[in-house]
Amino acid sequence: MDEFETVAVEACEAAGDYLVAEFERAETTAEYGPRDVKAEADRGAEDRALDVIAGAFPDHAVYAEERGERPGDAAYRWVLDPLDGTNNFCSGIPYFGTAVALLHEGDPVLGVVHDPLHDDTYVARRGEGATHDGTPASARSDVELDRGTVAFVVGLDAIEDDDLRARSEELEHSLAGQCKRVWESWAPALDWGLLARGDVEAVVAFHPDAIEQHAGWLLAEESDASTASQGELYVAAGDDATLAGLRDALF
Repeated sequence: MDEFETVAVEACEAAGDYLVAEFERAETTAEYGPRDVKAEADRGAEDRALDVIAGAFPDHAVYAEERGERPGDAAYRWVLDPLDGTNNFCSGIPYFGTAVALLHEGDPVLGVVHDPLHDDTYVARRGEGATHDGTPASARSDVELDRGTVAFVVGLDAIEDDDLRARSEELEHSLAGQCKRVWESWAPALDWGLLARGDVEAVVAFHPDAIEQHAGWLLAEESDASTASQGELYVAAGDDATLAGLRDALF
């Protein structure tokens, strides 16, 4: 696991260094769709992260957001989101990052989230806890739900489906009645990092994109967040009382 973690962090940092340099350029090359955007930086960051992972573990399977599946050892499979928060990146909003998860026989055992602009790195190892920049991380919060911030994540599948989008709007309305602020960042991997260090009181994810969810949910579990799920609705909170309040409102 030490070697896996070292490689995952190096992959995220390689992607992150490239992203910071590209973000500081005057113009960003991207293709804009009606509900999504693909930046040239996605592929550039992915290439750099893949070079690190493939160089260390050439026999492992890898799924990368841009290049898709690369077959390999069935026991180990890396899942890579090279640029989480592409819309923010292209809009000049300084909130984006890179997420890497390692699955063993389909089960996430390692998750790394890197925020390159703020030099924050979150690591979760199955059964071993979570860290923020090498220091043990805890999602526990003393802020009560009605004074707290809840990050709300809606996956692309829900955005593109009329019924699911309507349901997501109902969920958002319910959340707004429970907490002080509903935070929609469009960079869910970083939201999970904020939860893992106790800076938001909860994360609610509806039909989340699996590529970020692997690392994010492991971060929540290993930072001692209180968690619950129902179908494609996931809730992680800093304490049991907050989780109970959110369950009552959402489930």
